[in-house]
Amino acid sequence: MFNPFDDFMFSFVPIMIVIGFVVVISMFIIGIFKGIKQWNYNNAQPVLNVDVEIASKRIDVSHHHHNNDGHAHHHSSTSYFITFQVESGDRIELEVPGNEYGLMTERDRGKLKFQGTRYLGFERLR
Repeated sequence: MFNPFDDFMFSFVPIMIVIGFVVVISMFIIGIFKGIKQWNYNNAQPVLNVDVEIASKRIDVSHHHHNNDGHAHHHSSTSYFITFQVESGDRIELEVPGNEYGLMTERDRGKLKFQGTRYLGFERLR
């Protein structure tokens, strides 16, 4: 017996799968281009050494859940950010390595070395 719903599903589902695939691949390609653009921007900026004070610190924890073959996999990643304030009062937030984040405290003063949005180091004043 002919069912028009069957025809609709056999034509609709493959189209939706293709659209989903195109969306996922497009998001992946856009992410790559954004990364390349940021990398080029940073490389075009001068390396600066400025006097700063650490204004604040924050941590961003991302949780990821995957389900492969019926087995749930969980992992998380942690990013560390420091907000530096220059003498004019302007602030810049940069991602820093975790091993350096733990050594910095708010109100520490020192020299910040950075290039665009790329953190290159912090030397605390003694």
